[in-house]
Amino acid sequence: MKGSEAAADDSESRDYESITSFLGSWGPFQRRIFLALAISIIPNGFFGGYIVFVAATPPHHCHVPENASISEAWRNVTIPMETVDGVARRSSCSRLNLEIVGRYSDKSFLPNVDVNVSEIPLESCRDGWKHSREIYRSTIVTEWDLVCDDAYKSPLATSIHYLGVLVGGFLSGQISDRFGRRPALFLTMAIQTVSITAQIFSPSWEIFALIFFFVGAGGNSNYTIAFVMGAEILSPKARVFFCSLGVFMGSAVGYMALPAVAYFLRDWQTLLIASAASSALYVPLWWLVPESPRWLLFQGRLKEAEDILRDAARSNNVQAPDEMFTQAETQKALAMRDEKHNISVIVSSCNMFSLTVVCSFLWIVVNVGYYALVLNTSNMHSDPYLSCFLSAVVEVPAYIIALLLLKYGRRHFCQSSTLFFGGVFILLVHLIPTDITSIPVVLEILGKFCMTSSFCVVYTYTSEIFPTVVRNTAMGCCSMAARIGTITAPFIIYLAKYYKALPYILMGGMAIGGAFLSFLLPETFGKVLPETVSQMQPICGWRGGHEKEAEQEDKPVKYQTKESKL
Repeated sequence: MKGSEAAADDSESRDYESITSFLGSWGPFQRRIFLALAISIIPNGFFGGYIVFVAATPPHHCHVPENASISEAWRNVTIPMETVDGVARRSSCSRLNLEIVGRYSDKSFLPNVDVNVSEIPLESCRDGWKHSREIYRSTIVTEWDLVCDDAYKSPLATSIHYLGVLVGGFLSGQISDRFGRRPALFLTMAIQTVSITAQIFSPSWEIFALIFFFVGAGGNSNYTIAFVMGAEILSPKARVFFCSLGVFMGSAVGYMALPAVAYFLRDWQTLLIASAASSALYVPLWWLVPESPRWLLFQGRLKEAEDILRDAARSNNVQAPDEMFTQAETQKALAMRDEKHNISVIVSSCNMFSLTVVCSFLWIVVNVGYYALVLNTSNMHSDPYLSCFLSAVVEVPAYIIALLLLKYGRRHFCQSSTLFFGGVFILLVHLIPTDITSIPVVLEILGKFCMTSSFCVVYTYTSEIFPTVVRNTAMGCCSMAARIGTITAPFIIYLAKYYKALPYILMGGMAIGGAFLSFLLPETFGKVLPETVSQMQPICGWRGGHEKEAEQEDKPVKYQTKESKL
């Protein structure tokens, strides 16, 4: 392509897709970005689920000291039997009063012969607990006895982690939109790596939970930023593949590796060492991932954007235009440089605020279902490693289905169908009475399948709704709202201790409600990404929406009429 042919008329202001069309859709540059960002997500799949093994609660019962002066007959009945879910087992949190048992033993009384054992009062586990080491050598539960009265600390640590994700998502979105995608990406990677390394040396649960907050602040943030970078840098055709098979498949690879590594490393600190070591994948990315040219352009940093695009042209072996930007585009970019966009833009625009609220609720619904099912994997099957692996493997076809839906389907159908069927499968887990234990497992896996696809769709849908100038901030706000779901997810699973079907009723009901709510969002299938606030589509049912679109037709950027090549 000759430079003179590529250069547009100086009076014309093109959208970003038209400016970069000379690069093609899938050259070496796009493949490099695709693979680099996908690889950057692999450790996140590992970090996102290691708490399932690190904070696992193995079978346990009260410890009876070896030096306790009681006979073997009395020692065998000191821990009473209890029935849990129809299964008889030794009590986890109580024992017979050891002082009374000692007096009976000294008098040579026999249990259930001379003494009715059921009449002996119980006491708490004053001497600690004995934990089964059949599956785990150690977890934070066995390390600090997070059972019985302290059992709440295990899900609380997970909730504190997701609180960190909430704060990190909000701050990283602001930093990314203000200072750039690339600095924010590597800053959050560094926070994640340093935090998880420090967590290995935690001397107490309190320190572990505090550091876990920072692991969350860095972890999910680099996930979101990498997603936004891929959506902005790649062509429309490659973007759909990246948003499904790229970023999410990278997470699935890390997630599938987790149970394999945890199977061989059954000590919680050793597993954390392996987790921290996976961060070595981040190092070469410094030389592979550039700043988003789209973001640079709309920050008025034309020289930097042009340098990256010319480097991309050399990588793709194509001729770049002599003049990358028209005079109108240059003037527009320089004018936008002085416009500062932050969260106040979202609040001040009624349309954008309404869209943010609806998207945020969908993110909450998806995250409640997805993470609650992830955290429940150890309860699906007697082998927690197999359960986790099945939960991870089901994500691969789920992302392939999401890719096909996003490539060929309208966004309303993509979002509503995955949420609706996910909600139905989750509701059926315990609403259908059955004596076949495999049916609930299959239904839960199908529910996880649908919620995984929905997770992929909601990320893509949200990135298509909001404009470049506040895209990462809006994604950060939605991610922050989603943490309400992830923070409560551990306790939603914990509700099963009171009523086994309650978690599934809550998750399924919310998912079905979200399926209908998704129809309020504008349809984005076949539309180019909006660059400015004025190019956003109105929320469905918004009065005057058609008039706004008509006004925008007269603007230089032909957002409403241009179709992408999806």
